[in-house]
Amino acid sequence: MNIIDIIVFLLFTGGIVFFGCSFYNKKSSATEFTNAGKSIPGWVIGMSIFSTYVSSISYIGNPGKAFASDWNPFVFGLGIPIASYFAAKYFVPFYRDNGSVSAYAFLEERFGSWARYYASACYLLTQVARMGSILYLLAMPMNVLMGWDLRTVIIITSVAIILYSMLGGMKAVIWTEAIQGFILIGGALVCLFILLFSMPEGPMQTFEIGMNTLIEGTDRCKFSLGSFSLTELGEATFWVTLVYGVFINLQNYGIDQNYVQRYHTAKTEKEARNAALFGGWLFIPVSAVFFLIGTALFAYYQVMPDSAVAEYVANGKPDYVFPYFIVHSLPDGLTGLLIASVFAAGMSTVATSVTSCATIIYTDYYKKIRRNAGEKESLLTLKASSVVVGAIGVVVALALTNVESILDAWWILSSVFSGGMLGLFLLGYMSLKVKNIHAFLGVLAGFIVIAWISAAEWLGLPPSGLHGYLAIVLGTVSIFVVGFALSAIIPRKK
Repeated sequence: MNIIDIIVFLLFTGGIVFFGCSFYNKKSSATEFTNAGKSIPGWVIGMSIFSTYVSSISYIGNPGKAFASDWNPFVFGLGIPIASYFAAKYFVPFYRDNGSVSAYAFLEERFGSWARYYASACYLLTQVARMGSILYLLAMPMNVLMGWDLRTVIIITSVAIILYSMLGGMKAVIWTEAIQGFILIGGALVCLFILLFSMPEGPMQTFEIGMNTLIEGTDRCKFSLGSFSLTELGEATFWVTLVYGVFINLQNYGIDQNYVQRYHTAKTEKEARNAALFGGWLFIPVSAVFFLIGTALFAYYQVMPDSAVAEYVANGKPDYVFPYFIVHSLPDGLTGLLIASVFAAGMSTVATSVTSCATIIYTDYYKKIRRNAGEKESLLTLKASSVVVGAIGVVVALALTNVESILDAWWILSSVFSGGMLGLFLLGYMSLKVKNIHAFLGVLAGFIVIAWISAAEWLGLPPSGLHGYLAIVLGTVSIFVVGFALSAIIPRKK
């Protein structure tokens, strides 16, 4: 990487860290740390929500998926418009009226402390898995680019992210994410443009190759969204992926602390509603850009074969192809911009996870023990929690360095750890008849279903024959159906 690329990369990443740290305020309170003083404009929150979606998993993993296979994972994002609609209409006003910055305070009001601890623990586990996956993909381009050790890059980057998250709180995270959102969109568009116009016969050659190349063992091309079969429930068909996307995105908007916390940072309820819609809808066209980059990379290396790319494919590392292209095929200066874009995607999402997890540790656990904690102690707890959560994320990232496909790993981990907590939320939100015992038994049934689908082989159970994506879908449905049915069977106390 030449001096121009290094300057571009360092100016961006250093500038982001400095900008985030500039929000440090000695007079800041615990409330301002968690909700930014309800001072953030709606468009900034919308860009922040979008940047949270577009992590390094999207920036590196999605092109890797499209390069190796087809556009089936793109279907996941098609569930976002449904989720963002429900968020704007129901979830935003519900949480702003509820008042608590914790997404799980409502569950305690409905079903008792166990429900809040269950949901918050699932959230913390999911975020730790996510941080580890993203930190790994964030460091990977620098490993390809400079030969730097993955572990060293993960640790140094994490320290920078934790620093401005801890000093600036939610305000620093949201504003830096908005800036990072513009950078990562610009970087992706530039890269796609170069790929398309580098083809010997022009941009249409990419589409011709994609349409004429069949996925091995199928009759589908590189642009395929997957099989439309309604019976192949053991495969990631269009319908399986779509249903999974709807449930995951409803969970994101409905009970994910990352999103709920942002609803509280808007100046008005209207701006919070618009932010939810804007952030979700923007993700779809940008996601399409990432998948098109993957297909364009496939076409590019079909026309201009490269031994290093062939080796990545042979070793089952399609995620490495996009970083390799960035290093070896972009003009001077643009390499630094694209690497900065990858870092923008990863830094924004990790910073969000650090701050939201710190908030949950403080609101759902620490305040239970120290109900009368002073302002100084509360703020110190939030900052210390940020450091601890960030450190755990680093440990997970280091453990994931040997995982073959980081995108698959993340989706499976998120399905298992989330544990169908959307079903528990819907039980409390949609019916007053469902009480503590009904909800508890519903959650137990959901856990059994999730364990059966996700870990049947490990548990020595007969295989479910269902794809892992359906774990959260059927787990959520089981919790809701069992809890609701039991409310009609088991009488509640007068």
